[in-house]
Amino acid sequence: MKLGDFDYNLPRNLVAQEPSYPRGSSRLLVLRRENGNMAHREFSELPHFLRKDDVVVLNNTKVIPARLKGRKKRTGGRGEILLLERKTESVWTCLLKPARRLKEGCEIYFPPAKLKAQVLGRDGENQHLIEFEPSEGLEEIMAQIGEIPLPPYIKREKGPTSQDVEAYQTVYAKHEGAVAAPTAGLHFTSSLLNEIKKRGIELVEITLHTGWASFRSLKGPQIEKNRIAREYFRITPSAALKINEARKKGGRVVAVGTSATRALETRARGSGEVSSGEGWTDLFIYPGYEFRVVDALITNFHMPRSSLLLLVAAFVGRQRLMAAYEEAVENHY
Repeated sequence: MKLGDFDYNLPRNLVAQEPSYPRGSSRLLVLRRENGNMAHREFSELPHFLRKDDVVVLNNTKVIPARLKGRKKRTGGRGEILLLERKTESVWTCLLKPARRLKEGCEIYFPPAKLKAQVLGRDGENQHLIEFEPSEGLEEIMAQIGEIPLPPYIKREKGPTSQDVEAYQTVYAKHEGAVAAPTAGLHFTSSLLNEIKKRGIELVEITLHTGWASFRSLKGPQIEKNRIAREYFRITPSAALKINEARKKGGRVVAVGTSATRALETRARGSGEVSSGEGWTDLFIYPGYEFRVVDALITNFHMPRSSLLLLVAAFVGRQRLMAAYEEAVENHY
């Protein structure tokens, strides 16, 4: 299967550079999985497409201020770190910028904070290991000097703003650990969630710390030969129980986002039930994959050739997905 088959025309002016304001005011393109029929709605109308016994699964991860900008000790040149995964109390896997100039042994400082990071070496393709000193109180220092990482397709001249701290968190974010926002959930407001609950629809929270897998480009032309970065997830026993009970009643499992989808499918049994558990998943879903748990998917539009686009194509079929994207472009989504 060729990655080029999942390319499409994406006018630059249709890539939103700011989140919708007010939250929840986005448009909604409804695609019927069974027949490919489409309807144009508002996101606030979502409850009308849900049924009484459905269960809506939310990813309650919280984005951390994982982008740190500092200066090299020796030259004073700029050094930028994007944290990806914590290895020990003081050591992280990260992306460096400019990577070619931040060699092993290089030290980066972050004035006015009393924090130092030393590059320990490479950790796989494009990734590096860094060690912070001091490691105590790192979260508090990050909150002071760090920035919320924005998706790579957002290219603002002035960079992130103070509003991004709130705008790129879901209203139900709880567990810190994500370095990329689970963007499908950004459209939900507290009032919309309450309306869904009033209709007798169960809301269940699970956790998947969205990471590099969300924005890392696929390289090889053969889809099957690609891999995606692993991400930590957790599904509690109570969450698994509620999901399985909904399915037994004939309700649908409605996943909010590709991240929730990957976590659910990682813990799916052959019977269609979900088992509780936590760990790391590198499940790569692309056309040909048979979904065992997820019955409906709420997701944003995704970039051409991305792993996220492939997941949605696996869910609805390539032809229907490409037709929906063409419809969205024509209607200026």
